[in-house]
Amino acid sequence: MFTGLITDLGTVRAVIPAGAGTDLRLEIATAWDTREIAPGASVACSGCCLTVIAKGEGWLAFTASAETLAKTTLGRWRPGTRVNLERSLKLGDELGGHLVSGHVDGVGLAVSAEAEGGSTRWRFRPPPDLMPYIAAKGSIAIDGVSLTVNDVDADGFGVNIIPHTAAVTSFGLLRPGDPVNIEVDMLARYVARILGAGGGGAR
Repeated sequence: MFTGLITDLGTVRAVIPAGAGTDLRLEIATAWDTREIAPGASVACSGCCLTVIAKGEGWLAFTASAETLAKTTLGRWRPGTRVNLERSLKLGDELGGHLVSGHVDGVGLAVSAEAEGGSTRWRFRPPPDLMPYIAAKGSIAIDGVSLTVNDVDADGFGVNIIPHTAAVTSFGLLRPGDPVNIEVDMLARYVARILGAGGGGAR
């Protein structure tokens, strides 16, 4: 479990075929003290929860399965790609963003970016099947970053990115047309599931 608050902007240093060529070993350079991170630990990598399989001074390695590569942007990563990193939440930690599972729901598209006051209004187009789970003033994770949805239209939504967020995450490098990992609010997902199953809750 994560909060969507990024604590390091890492850099892919190696992408190596694994698992008979269907999987990838991803090595990511980080400013974290990797001595504190044990093999088997969970790390959110641009919104995708991955397991540490190896480490060294200033780097961590992960395996991304064929399923993960098909459902996220990870298959597009190359050496030099910047990656939003977050370690898993510990009981007692401050929950400054929102509860993020690290299970990417789909790949969306960055549509546009326009200056709006002291921030930038980004518009995104998610897969159509995710639109019912996205509501104005609700939470959403984009490439692992916890954000508040500011507006929703027929096929997309907008969020505002302040300069600090752009400086410490991959939003500072994002361009219209880029794909992004999207995770909808898990509460919205479960409410929709209950309603779809005919549940109505207590009356």
